[in-house]
Amino acid sequence: MDREIEATLEALLDERRTFEPPEAFAESAFLNDPAVYSEAERDPDAWWASQAERLDWFQRWDQVLEWKPPHHEWFLGGKLNASHNCLDRHLARDGDRVAYHWIGEPGEKRTITYRALHEEVCRLANALKDMGIRKGDRVAIYLPMIPELPAAMLACARIGAPHSVVFGGFSAESLRDRINDAEAKVLITADGGYRRGDVVPLKANADEAVGQTPSIETVIVVRRTNENVPMQEGRDVDYADLVEQASPECQAEALDSEDMLYILYTSGTTGKPKGILHTTGGYLTGVSATHHLVFDVRPETDVYWCAADIGWVTGHSYIVYGPLANGCTSILYEGAPDFPDKDRWWSIIEEYGVSILYTAPTAIRTFMKWGPQYADKHDLSSLRLLGSVGEPINPEAWIWYQQFIGGGKTPVVDTWWQTETGAIAITPLPGITTLKPGSATKPFPGVFADVLDEQGHPVGRGGGGYLVLKRPIPSMFRTIYKDDARYRETYFGRYGDHIYFPGDGAKLDDDGYFWLLGRVDDVMNIAGHRISTYEVESALVDHPDVAEAAVVGRRHPQEGEAIAAFVTPKATRIGDEELAQELRAHVAKVIGKIARPHSIVFTEDLPKTRSGKIMRRLLRDVAEGRQLGDVTTLQNAPILDEIRSKANSLQGDEA
Repeated sequence: MDREIEATLEALLDERRTFEPPEAFAESAFLNDPAVYSEAERDPDAWWASQAERLDWFQRWDQVLEWKPPHHEWFLGGKLNASHNCLDRHLARDGDRVAYHWIGEPGEKRTITYRALHEEVCRLANALKDMGIRKGDRVAIYLPMIPELPAAMLACARIGAPHSVVFGGFSAESLRDRINDAEAKVLITADGGYRRGDVVPLKANADEAVGQTPSIETVIVVRRTNENVPMQEGRDVDYADLVEQASPECQAEALDSEDMLYILYTSGTTGKPKGILHTTGGYLTGVSATHHLVFDVRPETDVYWCAADIGWVTGHSYIVYGPLANGCTSILYEGAPDFPDKDRWWSIIEEYGVSILYTAPTAIRTFMKWGPQYADKHDLSSLRLLGSVGEPINPEAWIWYQQFIGGGKTPVVDTWWQTETGAIAITPLPGITTLKPGSATKPFPGVFADVLDEQGHPVGRGGGGYLVLKRPIPSMFRTIYKDDARYRETYFGRYGDHIYFPGDGAKLDDDGYFWLLGRVDDVMNIAGHRISTYEVESALVDHPDVAEAAVVGRRHPQEGEAIAAFVTPKATRIGDEELAQELRAHVAKVIGKIARPHSIVFTEDLPKTRSGKIMRRLLRDVAEGRQLGDVTTLQNAPILDEIRSKANSLQGDEA
């Protein structure tokens, strides 16, 4: 356990505030009896089966779980379809219910009912089939936050074609790599999207990527900005023309519970991004159950807003599959929280009567920085529940969120989960749990979590160590796409095939509450997004004037973590502000703007062991301004003094 985690553990000991569930909330909550925990622990298969029964199955399963560590399969023999569960089964009674209130950043608004979304999905599914897309074929999706994005996902799910959604902020290179790994046949993109008033050139990025993706046969282009973009004859087709000509009726394929639903790429500590593979029955069970019970959702009356991007797993699970499976009305907002002004979110909440808000600590800390006056301008009394996701939330942000956004009365559910778990795994239940600001509290019923030391022994209450899951849950990924050896090594290499290690540190307090401490490896959490140090370092070294680079995350008051880069230029180039700006632009091109280093320190060398390993632990100490750890293993210890003197003036580029 490194000193940073130990210091965080000590700081957490000072947090003593608690908040009981509001009496009225607890009385009406779906879960308000703590016995649910012991019941799920006593027979987890029966618990998860009861949640699976909330779905519509074409054929019921024969076996709940087959666990051959490190692999697991759920609801074996069962057949269902995610698109059917999200749309068709609601039509008879609730077809006219709003699925999404969509708000474009420039101000356009659309209201999409379940019936209208169903028709759009069926038309697109038929168009994909007409192109020759069949069950098992992969489809890449590179779209802004517009209704066509969930429609595209559900159209793929309807015909059994796994989708691979690529975040619209990623570069052409990132898109290319993900398409090539998945060997996608079709790319669905747009002419552009809006971000803080600017047009994001999605089609230009897509054209650059597709020039190096031999598997792509067709590019479907949604007209969002009406920019004049080139359309390649024989390859590019207009989305609106395509769906208009297709039939509005498309039977949902009966898929096996273990058929692949989607691949979502996430950063790894080394090497290329990992294709996280999720299947159908278990994933849909997990996201629908957690969305229903963690947020205590009432589809008839609630307006729910998960303010993430669908390009990340939070959006997959809690904007698309969870809410739609539960027949919920959601907000879908395209743009930035400060466009045209810093009260954009609060005006949306007031206008639509949003009752549940789920967002990231990064956003909350940014709102804190701007001040409560922007929220005070609006009536937020419709909010009855707040949620937090993406990284551990510090107690001060938790309190601010509850006080200024929740009016001091709403429960705040701080949730821990990952791309790999697919659904929320550690969380309060708002009708049961006594809340502690900064703690994700307890595992969701049916989740078996613990904190272990280096040797694999439980640390017990009051101890800190490594978070693990001791039993699979239905929504967990099945493997890394085309790389099962990496799956085994990355997630089961520390404690063996029975123990899943997600890579996070944690503490158990005296009440058995979990306090998450963030990553213990070299994946940074930048504005709630996981960015690999390896990817940023690779992008920096890809610049012709860079000889070597090391990247670490350092604490940042708004972003959670910021990227600090230590770069050794080649002898032919001086490390100055001009080069720093070039490098930021280069990283933005190779990976995306979100991965630009916040600060760059130029140095003649990097701290290395005698075997040549770069000591990022010491660079983190430098970036954080801490006393340096053990330097006895370094072959070039004096270089740290030079780096530290330069790092004292870190200013960075926040643009």
